[in-house]
Formats: sequence, C-alpha cells, structure tokens
Amino acid sequence: MVLFLDEIDALEGRTLISVLSQLRSGSTSRPESFPMLVALCGLRDLRDCYSHEIASQSRGSPETAAGGNLDRLGGPSPFSIIVESLRLGNFTLDEIRELYGQHTADTGQPFTGEAAERAFELTDGQPWLVNALAKEIIVEMAVQPPTPITAGHVEKAAERLVQARATHLDSLVDKLNDSRVRAIIEPLITGTPPTQRPKNDDIQYVRDLGLLAQGPPVRPANPIYNEVIVRALTDGVLEYATDVPQPRAYVLPDGRMDFTRLLTEFAAFWKANGNILVSQQIYHEAAPHLVLQAYLQRVVNGGGTVLREYGVGRGRLDLLVTWPYRTPDGARAAQRQAIELKVRAEGDADPLGPALVQLDGYLDRLGLDTGALLLFDRRPTAPPIHERTAVTATTSPAGRPITLFQG
Repeated sequence: MVLFLDEIDALEGRTLISVLSQLRSGSTSRPESFPMLVALCGLRDLRDCYSHEIASQSRGSPETAAGGNLDRLGGPSPFSIIVESLRLGNFTLDEIRELYGQHTADTGQPFTGEAAERAFELTDGQPWLVNALAKEIIVEMAVQPPTPITAGHVEKAAERLVQARATHLDSLVDKLNDSRVRAIIEPLITGTPPTQRPKNDDIQYVRDLGLLAQGPPVRPANPIYNEVIVRALTDGVLEYATDVPQPRAYVLPDGRMDFTRLLTEFAAFWKANGNILVSQQIYHEAAPHLVLQAYLQRVVNGGGTVLREYGVGRGRLDLLVTWPYRTPDGARAAQRQAIELKVRAEGDADPLGPALVQLDGYLDRLGLDTGALLLFDRRPTAPPIHERTAVTATTSPAGRPITLFQG
C-alpha cells in the first residue's frame, strides 16, 4: 500500500511532531503492517515545518542556546527515513498546449494558440492555476463547445479567480502575515532593499510557498499571484476611512478617466485619513503603497486595470492604470496613466530630482507624454500630514508635464 497525506503542513506544534514520529516508528515494520511508501504533500518542505516547530517548542532551553541539535529535542529525527523531497514543477507552454489539447480532443472545443500563451503568461505554468483557469472558463463561466476559448476568456477567468479568492489562493494569502514572509514581500512592494538582509532559508521558504519565482531576482511567482498579494493586503484598508471614493467616480462624460481630479481628491483623502491608515498596517513600511493601490483599485473596479511593477533595489513602485473607453465614433480605445511612487525615509536626500529622471525612463518605455509622481515623506521631522500634502504641476528633465503629489 502507498499512502498520500495531503496538506500535512496544516498540522502544527506537538501534533505535527507526533505524526512524523509515528511515521518514523512505523517504517521499521514495512511492508507487513505499515504502508510501503508514504508521500507527505503540502505547500512547505516538511524539513522546514519540523525545524520550525522544534525550535518553537525548545526556545530558550540550555541546549538550544548552546547550539545543540534541535532534532534531538523531539526524539529521533523522522527525516532519517526520507527518500527524496520533490517539488511539482511548472508546466511549459508546450505542456499547457498538450493539456488543453486533451480537452479539445474530448469535446471538440478548441483553445486558441493565443489562449494557451496568455494562460502561460499569467501563471508561469503553475499547475494549479493552469487547471483552475480552464475550469473557471468551462464550468463557472459556462463557455460551451464548440465556442473557441480565447485569450479574452483566460483574462476574465484570471480576474474571477483573484476576486473569488479560491481555496488555493486563500491559503497563500493566509501566509502573508507570517513575519518571515513579510520580511521578503514588504521590500518587494516598496522597491527598497530590506533594512536587514533576509536569510537564504527565508527566501527559499517563501519560494516553497509558491509566492516567489524560483530563480533570482526576488519577484512574484506570476502575474496572478502578484495581484493576489496586493489585493489581499489592500482588502479592508478603506473600510473605516472617510470620503472613500465610489467605483468609477472619476469617469468623464466622454468615458475617459479624470486622473487629475482623482489625484487631487486622493490628496484630500490622504490628509484626512493618512495617519490612521498608516498606523493600522501590518506592512508598515509599505503603508502608503497599499493605501494608494486600495484607492486606485476601488476607483477602477469593474472597468480598468492597475498593473504593478515591483523590483527590490529600484527604490520605487511603478503603476500603470489602464481605462477602456469608446471614441466618439464608437471605436474601442484605452487611456493609460503612469504613476511612480517613492517614499522619503529618515536620512534620505530630497528624492524629487532623481525621481523625475526615473519617471522619464518609465514614460519612455511606455511611450507616454505625461505622468504622475507621488512622493510620501515618512521622516519623523516632516511637517504634519495636512501641511505637507499638496498636488502641483511640474516638468520632467525631458520636458514632459508631470502631476506631482507630495504627502
């Protein structure tokens, strides 16, 4: 007999140690009165779970302080019987095409080449997401044969998965408050290097959870997880704030978005709520980033998109808000607004000049003639928030008109 124990890492404390110890004890009886093989499945490597629990149980003991072997504190290590630790790898694009092709062979309903490519782009081949997208389209969205499944269907399914916070995604979100995870994810959001270099084990731990891509540089595992992380951290940010914008509040009569008014009213919102909202955030260093994104997400909800570019070491967060509308002749068009966000911490020089240079580079890449720069002053010596918050106009080194928010 072969036994599979799924979500073994959901166990904690003495319960986890007990189960692993029983498996270790029973292994000597194989195959007469014990499974020939036991596979333990979960988000995390069991070595990490076991070491963490043993350390928690024994924290402060003389042996631990002396650098003793933590495994000894829980009896014989269950990993003396381990064969191999495996990670289910991501699908390649060809494997996604093959998988979706099996559905086509069974039903006659084709996945277009663009649909498979878009699924790969959004998931980076993560197996659960690849299957979840297809199920969302076929079962929940009820796109029935012989209707071809297109890239548009895939994008809609991805947004539905993020909003519904399906079981797998919800289990990842639950890990965001883990201090080891926060130490990796918060610098990713702010774009600034962490104050203390994270341990390699902690980075690998977050990679094992699936939140980060497997190789350097540190980045979200895929665009869907990228969105899940931010949505999870911004959910509820505006629940008790005053003057919260309504969805689509800044849509002009011609269907375009009034971004100047949006930033002006965000400044008033920040004056009224900034101090309270910042103090409430567990991700304290990323609080301005999360409040802004919660505000933007609420405004564009149900219509536009907010694309985020993260990268530790760049010292900034780049956002691209895309808003679809129709021209007077009825043609589809998309309005784009680029936003760069920077935070000034204690001891930092005035970031305005370098930030405008960086914004020019971002606008060059996007092919845009104007943009917005948001500077948040987090220095203890900064003037009160109601005095320092304002929206003005300035010009970039390349001569572009820039809307400047300082708060």
